[in-house]
Amino acid sequence: MLHSHDDQLSGASPLRRGLSQRQLNMIALGGVIGAGLFVGSGVIIGETGPGAFITYAVCGVLVVLVMRMLGEMATANPSTGSFADYARQALGGWAGFSVGWLYWYFWVVVVGFEAIAGGAVLSYWINAPLWLLSLILMVGMTATNLFSVAAFGEFEFWFAGIKVAAIVVFLGIGSLFVLGAWPRHSIDFSNLTAHGGFFPHGVGAVFGAVSVVISALVGAEVATIAAAETANPERAVARATKSVVVRIVIFYLGSVFLLAVIVPWNAHKPGISPYVAALKEMGIPAAGHIMNAVVLTAVLSCLNSGLYTASRMLFVLAARHEAPVELVKVGRRGVPYNAILCSSVVGFLCVLMAWVAPGAVFVFLLKSSGALVLSVYLLIGISQIVLRRRTPPARLRVKMWFFPTLSILTVAGIVGVLVLTAFDPRARMELWLGLLSWVVVLTLYFVPRWRRRPAKVDSAMPPTGKATRVLVLANKNVSTRELFDVLRRVDARQRADYFICVPVNPVDTGQAERTGPVFVLDATVTAAQERLDAILAALRGAGLSAAGELGDYRPLRALDAAVRLFQPDQLVIAEARSAWLRLGMVDKVRAAYPIPLTHVVPGASAVAASARATSLRR
Repeated sequence: MLHSHDDQLSGASPLRRGLSQRQLNMIALGGVIGAGLFVGSGVIIGETGPGAFITYAVCGVLVVLVMRMLGEMATANPSTGSFADYARQALGGWAGFSVGWLYWYFWVVVVGFEAIAGGAVLSYWINAPLWLLSLILMVGMTATNLFSVAAFGEFEFWFAGIKVAAIVVFLGIGSLFVLGAWPRHSIDFSNLTAHGGFFPHGVGAVFGAVSVVISALVGAEVATIAAAETANPERAVARATKSVVVRIVIFYLGSVFLLAVIVPWNAHKPGISPYVAALKEMGIPAAGHIMNAVVLTAVLSCLNSGLYTASRMLFVLAARHEAPVELVKVGRRGVPYNAILCSSVVGFLCVLMAWVAPGAVFVFLLKSSGALVLSVYLLIGISQIVLRRRTPPARLRVKMWFFPTLSILTVAGIVGVLVLTAFDPRARMELWLGLLSWVVVLTLYFVPRWRRRPAKVDSAMPPTGKATRVLVLANKNVSTRELFDVLRRVDARQRADYFICVPVNPVDTGQAERTGPVFVLDATVTAAQERLDAILAALRGAGLSAAGELGDYRPLRALDAAVRLFQPDQLVIAEARSAWLRLGMVDKVRAAYPIPLTHVVPGASAVAASARATSLRR
């Protein structure tokens, strides 16, 4: 036995539970409520005037339609990477790579934004530097995500519940106030027109703010990513996506409209919650303390879910060999701790920015990623149009309304918003920065592929054909034909003894692409064992002497242990060329062992076999 299966990735057996349906429902319900609503809405109202709720309405319609499209794809094919995988399936690897990295970038910026917002809220009660308060929140939420996915889910359940309840209460008392049912207050909608009119900055400002507001509405789609860590992903996604309409209409449109009616638009100040000003206008005692406590809850909730979402996106990027393989490493509590720590680093850098330039960071971060979200949503929309025609009707549990007309109109609407942004002087820079980010990501995708040399089989030391002990490191699935073509060169007499080593790696078994982190360990061991059994059966079926064992999740360590155990005189390695952090693996093996080595690069048939999680039997 090379290694104990239980300690392949984590040192202990993984937890069996992930997120419950109760937790996922609340994650979906509260996913769009954060500092972007409780604090950022004041910035939008101040820049656009009373007509700000129209901006929110336009964005709300786009988000609802995109979520419906995403819900259709997610219920037909639940995935850890969700829409990054759908973009890859529909448009190619470049699209999945772009969506994954751009969406990750958006969320790590959100993490920094929420940490700074939370620090600003805490400064209401605690006289301490903003950077220090933000740092405390970052450390606390990183620890929560590192503890377990169940801890994340429970935290999110209660904190999302608090902010949802707060919005509902505000809608109730705010409606009473504006309708004249409040003590010593009559019906009054004068603030909608009394200070420069309904569009004090022009109609263009209302639509120009779409790219900013859209980033505040992002979060509903988190449920489609979290669903991979529930017991019933299809049901979880269906319920979460169907409720998004109510959330957008009630929480955003309703509350922003009330804010515009209760408080003059030019009285809102950046960094200060407009809800506090509204409660003070209504004469509610301790309004500042009450609302700031709610805002802090919302900020912590979004910071928590932002870290979760960013880390899971990194997890699936690593599963696709599009991020360092170490990012799929899962701890004993079922969380990808390397991915969490990498995502939190950007949040800590934002905290550092808050220390260096505390007056500018808040608004800058709020506006910095709207174009990225629109780019991601655009690819989601195009992916749905493509995949709808490839999906069997029986798998469409959730369908996009009036397909394909409404899908095409949604994509056209997103393109229209991007065009408007290009002509708005206040938002133009955000668009170009977003496009620049996309160019950088695409460059990172295409350049390595242009430089990669195609090869099928290479061998630095030619096989002798007279091997007696052959060690095969089956790091990738290879077809029976590919395997035996190589073995005939290594062992022409077919008299050698064979030892098969299969690393228990969630990336190389393909399980990280399809299974949430909390369940990936068991799935990986099962898939690796199936690969080992299939290879052994193929060799024994050909009359060869073959044994084997599962190895460490790190291929080089698995190979080293197998070499020490088996003492081979020939090595065969099945390994792709595009695995991050393993570039030059075959060269390292050649340098370490003075043994003839044959490198098999799996062909298209092997890739298809891996995707289907089938054996090597033809």
